[in-house]
Amino acid sequence: MEPRGYASSIIKANLAASTESPGVMLGRFCIHKDIPVKDIAEYFGVSRMTIYKWFSGEWLPRKTHAEAIVGVLAKARFKT
Repeated sequence: MEPRGYASSIIKANLAASTESPGVMLGRFCIHKDIPVKDIAEYFGVSRMTIYKWFSGEWLPRKTHAEAIVGVLAKARFKT
């Protein structure tokens, strides 16, 4: 089943991208949890296009964003 908020092209691009990028890992988490891109963009103070580029691995997050992403993902792992 495809998450409601994500186009199949974004999902495919994310799955094909390297997990070395925190943006790609954030994308996998958000796609799995069906978290709206709008919410993620607002949280990080960037555009929705930036989030899509991070998710697809086309752009790498800046250092401050990358550190914040790692922190968010670490906290999310303990919320089960």
